[in-house]
Amino acid sequence: MKKIILSFVFIWFFIGSLAHFIFTGSEAKIIPDYIPWHIADVYVSGFLEMLGALGLLSKKTRPYAGFGLFCLTIAVTPANVYMAIHTSKYPDIAPWILNARLVFQLIFLWMISWSSEIRWRLH
Repeated sequence: MKKIILSFVFIWFFIGSLAHFIFTGSEAKIIPDYIPWHIADVYVSGFLEMLGALGLLSKKTRPYAGFGLFCLTIAVTPANVYMAIHTSKYPDIAPWILNARLVFQLIFLWMISWSSEIRWRLH
């Protein structure tokens, strides 16, 4: 089961990273106005998603990549919340999908953490 979830996480981030470079303008539109440098943010987050996805392929780097992807997922939360609050700006996406995305994000954080075997050490 862990390999299936790990594969899903890899595919999600790898394909997602490509979308940052192919659909840059669309990706930039979901960034809240109070965050500067939308285009640069899209490119940087796309690069980090790709780097993290590739890092999942090696057992040696997997926990570190997982931690990075976990943090990146937390970092994009403002964009997801912004979309859920301002549904009228996204008429092509049903509001329930934007809200369900926030719930999925919580599940996805668990999937990233568990499948990549992040070593959470609190000392």
